[in-house]
Amino acid sequence: MPTPSMEDYIEQIYLLTEQKGYARVSDIAESLSVHPSSVTKMVQKLDKDEFLIYEKYRGLVLTAKGKKLGKRLVERHELLEQFLRIIGVKEENIYGDVEGIEHHLSWNSIDRIGDLVQYFEENKQRVEELKQVQDDNNN
Repeated sequence: MPTPSMEDYIEQIYLLTEQKGYARVSDIAESLSVHPSSVTKMVQKLDKDEFLIYEKYRGLVLTAKGKKLGKRLVERHELLEQFLRIIGVKEENIYGDVEGIEHHLSWNSIDRIGDLVQYFEENKQRVEELKQVQDDNNN
């Protein structure tokens, strides 16, 4: 099982390769606000654990295992953002809140949150009713 830090790297590498077609150590370092030497160490560990293939001075590519996990991690992040918007979390708090909770929930909990998001998305009136309950409770 990857650590939360490993997940952050895999997620970011996945996003970069989806956006640019590649991910360089410098790009990863910039996007995660870490030193390139830290990225190199983590990339070597991810290579050893078969999430990616890394060749010094040549770059890296996610393996099928790394792509699958990267996609799942991005979907988890997006789902949690969507959930927090539905329940009325202020937009400026959403990213930080997702970063704070995403590594601490089981995949079963993520799946249940997905069910709840689907429930609300199937009928926008449900979201309006939730907002009304929140407004009533805040008055």
